[in-house]
Amino acid sequence: MTLLVTTLTFAQNKNAKATIEVDGVCGMCKERIEKAAIRTKGVKSAVWSIDTHELKLIFDERKTDLKTISKKVASVGHDTKEVKATEEQYNTVHPCCRYRDEDVKDDHKPKAEKH
Repeated sequence: MTLLVTTLTFAQNKNAKATIEVDGVCGMCKERIEKAAIRTKGVKSAVWSIDTHELKLIFDERKTDLKTISKKVASVGHDTKEVKATEEQYNTVHPCCRYRDEDVKDDHKPKAEKH
């Protein structure tokens, strides 16, 4: 019995690290994504990269999980691999942040990459 309790204690990491992919295109998206993640109970750090679309997280597995964090990010209009924002949620983002629109994505590319 003691062995089982010990195993469970170590299974719940209070400083778990993970990276999830989140769609977005600009600094406003970065701020919105990071704020949504950090406001999820148990998330200690959330840093999103505009270039890689990676949201690097440090969180307490005893209080939250990646699915919960993904739902919170989707609730402010940003798709993750696991959870897609609804049309209603997506439509709340600023027009310049509409990452599902090819023209908007093109507008955010460096000049050398534009079509």
